[in-house]
Amino acid sequence: MARKKLVAGNWKMNGLRASTGVLDTLVRTLPSPACDVLICPPATLVAALAGRGWPVGGQDCHARPSGAHTGDVAAEMLADAGATAVIVGHSERRADHGETDADVAAKAAAAWRAGLVAIVCVGETEAERDAGHALDVVGRQLAGSIPDGATAANLVIAYEPVWAIGTGRTPSLAEIGEMHGFLRARLAERIGAEAAGVRLLYGGSVKPGNAAEIFAVANVDGALVGGASLKAEDFAPIVVAAA
Repeated sequence: MARKKLVAGNWKMNGLRASTGVLDTLVRTLPSPACDVLICPPATLVAALAGRGWPVGGQDCHARPSGAHTGDVAAEMLADAGATAVIVGHSERRADHGETDADVAAKAAAAWRAGLVAIVCVGETEAERDAGHALDVVGRQLAGSIPDGATAANLVIAYEPVWAIGTGRTPSLAEIGEMHGFLRARLAERIGAEAAGVRLLYGGSVKPGNAAEIFAVANVDGALVGGASLKAEDFAPIVVAAA
């Protein structure tokens, strides 16, 4: 099955209203990109960036649609602000906020409830990879983080080895290929034929200099890009490489 590549930029906790110019520059540079593109800014900028040429997503959501959850953002709020997708289960959320696979699954279900695509993140630590447990860890995360009802239209998986995020290090192309093939096979066991259409993104120090070779790996359907998505001159070449 042909899968159109997706390049998603995760701005993390970066960006003020002046940062909206980054997206304007990208849209001027690439008004009609050949791949799908998504910008995930802080929640404070979702409404400001929505409708400016490229789709916008959130970086996290609460599992409930409303309630006494000070500081949290519901998936319905993101959708109301113009988001079309939301990242859930990023390793920084899992580590900094103690999110479990069950928490991630509840947030993915909330995303679907609000009509958003859920970008579910999985990935192992350096210690887990060095111990030979990478596949076991990621397989367990995948199984526990995806609720029933997953389809190619509502789910994206992002594999981000924790030790490669923001470090400048990346796994070998063979290691990336092994993990993405493993993810595809596990998805097929879980959701059957729909798995062939689910896009699998790689994330972890994706840069203009390595994007093309990463995108050429089997079952790599795009990237979840962190730091390089904050600068138009870095992000634009990655989007071009995904064409």
